[in-house]
Amino acid sequence: MKPIILYSQPDCPPCEITKKYLQEKGIPYIEKNVKEDQHAKNELVKKFISYSTPTVVIGEKVFSGFRINEIEAELSKRSLTNLDVE
Repeated sequence: MKPIILYSQPDCPPCEITKKYLQEKGIPYIEKNVKEDQHAKNELVKKFISYSTPTVVIGEKVFSGFRINEIEAELSKRSLTNLDVE
């Protein structure tokens, strides 16, 4: 399985809540800060057609904005033991 990617930025309370949720569940993820990393910002906008943070990418699914319930539902469909983080 592809690693979970979290696009975030500083001073974003929903981003912090999403990170805390993933950490508390023991779910590995890669964080990309769109304020500090222009490549990540371009990727977010051009590849995922998203202009908001947090944006969470799980496989081919993209969750733009604060969508903890939808993220949790998607994660429950997947085997978390097969997550690979590089």
